[in-house]
Amino acid sequence: MAPPTMVSNEVYLLPLRDDGSPDVPGGYIYLAPKSEAPIIVRFAIEGTSSICRHGSLWVNIPAEGKQFRRDQFQQFKLEPDFNRTIEISIPIHGAGAFAFYTTYSPLPDLEDTQTKPEPTRTETYYIDVAPRLTLDGHQLPLSALSIFSVISKFMGKYPTEWENHLRGISERGYNMVHFTPLQHRGHSNSPYSIYDQLSWDPECFPNGEADIVKLVDSMEKEHSLLGLTDVVWNHTADNSKWIQEHPEVGYNVSTAPWLRSALELDTKLMGFGSKLGGYGLPTTVTTVDDLLKIMDGIKTKVIAEVRLWEFYVIDIESDADAIIQAWVNGNIKFPQGGFGGSGVGGLETIKYATAPQQAEFLAKKGMLNTDRLGERYRRRVDPAIGAALLTAIYGRFEGDSSDGADEGAARSHLTRILDEVNLPFYMEYDGDIAEILEQIFNRVKYMRIDDHGPKLGPIDPDHPLVEPYFTRLPKNSVTQNHNQEDLALVNNGWIWAANAMVDHAGPSSRAYLRREVIVWGDCVKLRYGSKKEDSPYLWDYMAKYTRMMAKYFTGFRIDNCHSTPLHVAEYLLDEARRVRPNLFVVAELFTGSEEMDYVFVKRLGLSSLIREAMQAWGTQELSRLVHRHGGRPIGSFEIDEVSEDHRPSGKTGGQKSEREIIRRIKQTPVHALFMDCTHDNEVPAQKRDARDTLPNAALVSMCASSTGSVMGYDEIYPKLVDLVHEKRLYTSESSTNHVEIGGGEGGIGGIKKLLNSIHTLMGKDGYEETHIHHEDQYITVHRVHPESRKGYFLIAHTAFPGYGNGNGGFSPVHLDGTKARHLGSWMLEVDISEEARKEVLEDKKFLRGLPSKVIDLPGIRMESKADATVISVRDKFPPGSIALFETWIPAAEHATGLDTYVTSGATAAFSGLDLVDLNLVLYRCEAEELDSSNGKDGVYNLPGHGKLVYAGLQGWWSVLKNIIKDNNLAHALAQHLRDGQWALDYIAGRLERISKQAGYERLVKPATWLKERFDAIRKIPSFLLPRYFGLVIRTAYMAAWERGLELTNDNVKNGQWFLQSLAMVSVQQTGFVKSGSLYPKKAVPSLAAGLPHFAVSWARCWGRDVFISARGLFLGTGRYAEAKEHIIAFASVLKHGMIPNLLSSGNRPRYNSRDSIWFMLQTIQDYTKIVPNGLDILKEKVPRRFLPYDDTYFDSDDPRAYSKESTLEDIIQEALQRHASGMSFQEANAGPNLDMQMKPEGFQIDIKVDWSNGIIFGGSQYNCGTWMDKMGESERANSKGVPGTPRDGAAVEITGLLYSTLVWVSKLHEQGKYKYAGVSTNEPSLKVITFSDWAAKIKKNFERCYYIPTNPSEDSSYDVNSKVVNRRGIYKDLYKSGKEYEDYQLRANFPIAMTVAPALFDPKHALTALFLTDKTIRGPIGMATLDPADLNYRPYYNNSEDSTDFATSKGRNYHQGPEWVWPTGFFLRALLKFDLMRRTTPEGRTEAFQQITRRLQGCKEAILSSEWAGLTELTNKNGEYCADSSPTQAWSAGCLIDLYQDAAQYDFSQLSY
Repeated sequence: MAPPTMVSNEVYLLPLRDDGSPDVPGGYIYLAPKSEAPIIVRFAIEGTSSICRHGSLWVNIPAEGKQFRRDQFQQFKLEPDFNRTIEISIPIHGAGAFAFYTTYSPLPDLEDTQTKPEPTRTETYYIDVAPRLTLDGHQLPLSALSIFSVISKFMGKYPTEWENHLRGISERGYNMVHFTPLQHRGHSNSPYSIYDQLSWDPECFPNGEADIVKLVDSMEKEHSLLGLTDVVWNHTADNSKWIQEHPEVGYNVSTAPWLRSALELDTKLMGFGSKLGGYGLPTTVTTVDDLLKIMDGIKTKVIAEVRLWEFYVIDIESDADAIIQAWVNGNIKFPQGGFGGSGVGGLETIKYATAPQQAEFLAKKGMLNTDRLGERYRRRVDPAIGAALLTAIYGRFEGDSSDGADEGAARSHLTRILDEVNLPFYMEYDGDIAEILEQIFNRVKYMRIDDHGPKLGPIDPDHPLVEPYFTRLPKNSVTQNHNQEDLALVNNGWIWAANAMVDHAGPSSRAYLRREVIVWGDCVKLRYGSKKEDSPYLWDYMAKYTRMMAKYFTGFRIDNCHSTPLHVAEYLLDEARRVRPNLFVVAELFTGSEEMDYVFVKRLGLSSLIREAMQAWGTQELSRLVHRHGGRPIGSFEIDEVSEDHRPSGKTGGQKSEREIIRRIKQTPVHALFMDCTHDNEVPAQKRDARDTLPNAALVSMCASSTGSVMGYDEIYPKLVDLVHEKRLYTSESSTNHVEIGGGEGGIGGIKKLLNSIHTLMGKDGYEETHIHHEDQYITVHRVHPESRKGYFLIAHTAFPGYGNGNGGFSPVHLDGTKARHLGSWMLEVDISEEARKEVLEDKKFLRGLPSKVIDLPGIRMESKADATVISVRDKFPPGSIALFETWIPAAEHATGLDTYVTSGATAAFSGLDLVDLNLVLYRCEAEELDSSNGKDGVYNLPGHGKLVYAGLQGWWSVLKNIIKDNNLAHALAQHLRDGQWALDYIAGRLERISKQAGYERLVKPATWLKERFDAIRKIPSFLLPRYFGLVIRTAYMAAWERGLELTNDNVKNGQWFLQSLAMVSVQQTGFVKSGSLYPKKAVPSLAAGLPHFAVSWARCWGRDVFISARGLFLGTGRYAEAKEHIIAFASVLKHGMIPNLLSSGNRPRYNSRDSIWFMLQTIQDYTKIVPNGLDILKEKVPRRFLPYDDTYFDSDDPRAYSKESTLEDIIQEALQRHASGMSFQEANAGPNLDMQMKPEGFQIDIKVDWSNGIIFGGSQYNCGTWMDKMGESERANSKGVPGTPRDGAAVEITGLLYSTLVWVSKLHEQGKYKYAGVSTNEPSLKVITFSDWAAKIKKNFERCYYIPTNPSEDSSYDVNSKVVNRRGIYKDLYKSGKEYEDYQLRANFPIAMTVAPALFDPKHALTALFLTDKTIRGPIGMATLDPADLNYRPYYNNSEDSTDFATSKGRNYHQGPEWVWPTGFFLRALLKFDLMRRTTPEGRTEAFQQITRRLQGCKEAILSSEWAGLTELTNKNGEYCADSSPTQAWSAGCLIDLYQDAAQYDFSQLSY
């Protein structure tokens, strides 16, 4: 049976941010299909991001076989899901610009539940897809295009002379011809001034459309050429018949009344220019003095007489009459807001104001028609508001015979006001007149005087003084039916550095009045308006023209694209793509801004922007242009992710297997059509040195983009062909004789054939990597295939003026590890003598090239060495020379392809590892590595970078991921790899060495896989090693990562990337450490508190940290065995009814943390509820490190150690009983050896229950027995032995944890699953108490003891000292501590109690406290440990500070403001819990999850940017970096996994709506 065919699905991952914008570098989405198969865009949206609130994704990507309609969007509802990423995969079958946006209801403030959803729409984003071009039945990538431009009117007779030229173009290796417009031209004979868009040039194509059909057929079938044509949408020829029938398609005084002033000025100027002689002014301008005389004439005969000011100012007499009449008639309208100022509506102020002040009022509130210019005196004052002003000044008109003001006095004052109103209008007029005169002066000077101008000569009707800004249509039988004023139409043109988005003939522009436009007098500008209804005939006519062009031509060049209204271009391209879906569209943009270029490219789906090598002013600039369009650097890193899952394809009945190639959308510049020269710019013989024709062309051909040239370039025409006035016909040696590769006379056609064939081959096969080097007059280009490493190498000696004839300075080229074959070396000789130029230029019939010859050169030396090829220039290699080589790298030749080999097999190699193995493979910080190797091996020290954070793969990947993303080949790691192979030795050697140790046999396979892959890349050239190293490491890392996730529970496996990243922190923090086991004599994996600060020995394993972390890192990931091991280990060292905070492997446990036991009991409770048959753990027998109910301390090697055992159930009971009985003891081994910072009093531990309320109290002002355990250490600040946060009394979280435990064991007892009913007490009146009664006492008193009401009037109902309260509506942090004000501090501890014991809290009070906490102490990542309003707030932690500041010295403020991350998990869990309680609708419940999602953003960004691949212990204020924080902390990640664990318990079907 034949092997199945592999089908690769190209999937482009498109993540959307919370605001709906694409999370793509640079924001430009450009996709180039690799095959005929559709591209799949996979939108990835976090399940409860803001856009999922009543959210929908809308895309206008049509289904297969359906036509694209820009305004037809398909809706994809975004169903919320907190634990998942929504993925929407949409195939794209066509090309062009596809749009998407999202609609959603913005998330209101957390406290706002009344706001009704108001849908909002994001901006529209675009996905640009390159067309799939085919030639001779094969796909032709854009980078394989070699385009040749011709001006069709110089091609000669069709078909004979055209066929000869087309054959010559084809034989030179070009595969597309660009035609200037082939339509019937206007009277100017310019190809871009089209007389009739719907008819073909009658001179070239006498049979019209039939000839075009034959032309296109011949091009494709006989010559293998595709066709590209210009489309001209902005203007039409000034003599086009159809504009005489439809003058409304242009800008005239009816369609654009704001141009009336420009028209009257233009008419006056044209008349003045025709009468210069009659005015005694010069008719030939040769000096500036001549021009100044004419300018004086313009001022008197034009500007003064045309009275342009009347278009700016108000007519004082007319307006005064109207205002007085309104005043007399009582037609009064007071403006909104009155007159301003004090008094009733400002009446008093305006009455006694000066005339300028009153005029200012009218200008602001009383003007009409100020939006644009128009007819004369269009601007005027609203009579009713003017009358209101008179009323304010004089009162209402009561007749001239009354005592009030008469009309005369009012009119006189009003006239003074209106004069003032006009003053700024006259200033506006003066400014525009000054600009008009400046523009006229500069234009005439350029056209007639400047050396670089055309020096037109005498002023006559053919060469008027100034170009006409308007075409005056002739009066004839057609036009006589129109308003005669409408026959003057604006001409098209361009403006220096203008805003491309502004219509310069529109109402907001005065460019035509101010004479800023450089017009084309033969082209009438077309007026489309803002929609089709504004000019229906024009839209339909141009759509018909566009469809006709798309019918015959593969591509369009949009002429004057930057001046084409975007909505018009969109419409017309849509029409074209309906005819030809894979339309190739190019344009030149002169927007003046790369940002604006992107606007056009994105919205129009432009395939390429035209760029030109002839724009370079020297070798250095030419090198920059080649570098920009050359492709990616050689040795670039790969970023596509190829799935190894080969799944049967249902569509093919299982006969094909498929794999997904997941491509991350790269930041990409706009694809270029890089021309050696365009049809409208100067050739090398004019601008440089004619000899540069050859190296310039060769350099362009080596670029990884579409490339192009123009007729006359290869032929070495002496100058730019004038497309308007030139009448001669093309000639080319290539059109006369067959083209053979190599030198010869008559231009560079033979070399171009070779260059184009290589360019096309490289484009088709994907030679995407290039190295460009500039040295003096030389540029070298080496372009290679990223996988096969085959390539082509070019040496180009450029020829700019002054380079002479010598070889110049050029150092030998060393191609390391590379073999080369010399394809040839050539030089171009051109006869540039005056005689030769004259002969060519004076040919009356034909356009000819300068006499030239391409000569073979022997001047290249190539030496093949064992590990390199050295190429040097010797003998003769003058400017205008090139050398070309074919290259390959023997070491990259692998049987299956080196890329394939190094990226395959990893999944199988890593499949046998467990999570503890993966801890070693992926992680291990310096301290852990040294610990496991007895101090021999640490992490890798990377020169120029420093030590990696891990010895395992994560250490390398943390550095590599950004190098790969940015393709940063200059990074220290890349350079280190080029310098040697030490990194390979370290990675392979480390795993191989460890795999030989007992218990690590499972590492043999991954160690072997790495060694074999590294061995395969060791022989490749050093400059390629970074790339292949990146491939190997990424493959190995991904395989290990995926294996880790495979071993987690379904919630993680199927969860979002963030949850998965958090879950891998479990792998990161849990491993074998010799000095940090859970037992004195048994080695088991242990959980580190954090890395690298808490990695080994006594500092590794902390009781409190373990059990705050365990629910998330162990139970939340499915690591039940590890959770059980840690529970048993810590239960075994129970003493004083407590577990140690510092375990020290059970050797020297320290019992100074009052909260650790409660976090452990909570973890045991969670274990019994989460783990299948979890209650069985209660019967587990636990060997005891110390004797039960006995406080005697002895060492771990004492015979009593582990001599007794208890069930876990008994140990739980012992903990509860010891607390119920109360405890008072001094820590064992108290003194400086135990804690050198502690005062003697601090070693005393006292714990008791207040049986009036059931709450446990403990601690003192000398110790710090909760997680906020920073002891003062500074002798300079006198803080040594003074805790930063003693938190004695009843810490709120301990009370909550106690209640949670009591309720749990009470229920278990009721169910017969816990044998104890309660505890005995030392309270005489209460000898025993059941767990349920104890819990009831706490619940009854909790709100009274801890809540601080929002209203002081309620204080009497609570245990509150009103004088001490600092903030209301919160829960106390402590109850009855040693310093009363510390009770009332707002900290992030009460949410812990809320999470584990929600029943203790009044839901309304809880939400009030949570909302306030959210506003005041929640940071971007962590929770501030103290209220910023507290006088003790110090948010910057610096443990090394040794100052006299009592509050901060030696980091005493560790918990006095810095923002800790782990409380964020509890805060969000509490917020979600209580927020959901108040929600009654699916929409509301969804919103609750979205509020949580919004608050996770900082943590997500933090874990992505962390080289430690975790979440830090703490930050300073507002998430600022804290240097003394442990960069990855177990509980920071674990508590957020808890949040996802909680969320997984909700029924997400209730979130849909």
